[in-house]
Amino acid sequence: MTLATIQLEVDEKTAQLYKKAGEEEREKIRFLLRLWMREFEESAFSLTDLMDDISEKAQSRGLTPEILETLQ
Repeated sequence: MTLATIQLEVDEKTAQLYKKAGEEEREKIRFLLRLWMREFEESAFSLTDLMDDISEKAQSRGLTPEILETLQ
């Protein structure tokens, strides 16, 4: 697989957490991003639809706004 570098704007806390993460955790994040982007590319849904779908799945698995807030 050929690698390319992209820049993503994120909030400061997210950037700090990514920088502090170990290489294994960073690789997991990159893997998830690849999966999400490929799912978006292959679907007929817009990015907003995809994000809504991910949100619905997370909520159905027990992720609440309160839990999400603690992760930020």
